[in-house]
Amino acid sequence: MTVIEQQHDRILVIRLERPAKRNAIDRAMTDGIDAALNRLDDDPDLWCGVITGTAEVFSAGTDLSGGTDLTTERGGEYGLIRRERDTPLIAAVEGYALGGGFEAALACDAIVASSTAQFGLPETRRGLVATSGALFRAANALPPNVARELLISGRTLDADRAYVLGVVNEVTVAGCALDGALALAEDVCRSSPTAVRATLRALRAQAVDDDARGWAATENALAEVLASDDMKEGLAAFRDKHRPRWSGH
Repeated sequence: MTVIEQQHDRILVIRLERPAKRNAIDRAMTDGIDAALNRLDDDPDLWCGVITGTAEVFSAGTDLSGGTDLTTERGGEYGLIRRERDTPLIAAVEGYALGGGFEAALACDAIVASSTAQFGLPETRRGLVATSGALFRAANALPPNVARELLISGRTLDADRAYVLGVVNEVTVAGCALDGALALAEDVCRSSPTAVRATLRALRAQAVDDDARGWAATENALAEVLASDDMKEGLAAFRDKHRPRWSGH
């Protein structure tokens, strides 16, 4: 199993366990995340969720060798990215959260990161664009100039800078991101679950139009790169482990 569920009283911990692939998300992991989040959404006795990776890495994003259909009916990409959740979900990040891994964290309600965390959106270095929400969620969570920097340069953001900029709620010492996320989840569980769910629905309703524009812009950007020679070169360079030779077409 690449996704493990552990229940702590009213909190569901969802652990990504594919260390040999740096928790890169394939079809099997997508289905595991979807099943866990369906349980979180549907079980009235669960009041908060935490999604985490291993001690070394949160997720390196999409497994480019694992196929392209990584969506589910209820959750969209990875079973998470487009999910309309009423139950809070916290990301606990150790190590790298890259590409879709960072986008998965951005789809959560809060991020607790250890001092080892690094956040990045390296898609353009592969001739691709971020397609799982980062084209608008990164700009919503970060100052616009920083979001642009990450999206077009492939640079990473460490935990301390991410905290100062507001995308991370709390930074812990190495190895303690899950402990910090569980402590936050316990605080959430001290609130009325009815009030919490109503709050999340109200917040989501206010973002509907902005999200629709964001997804439309993402589709346009994706169509542009899918027609490009640069995308083919980027994927070939990744597969063959050589530096891409961009044509700009």
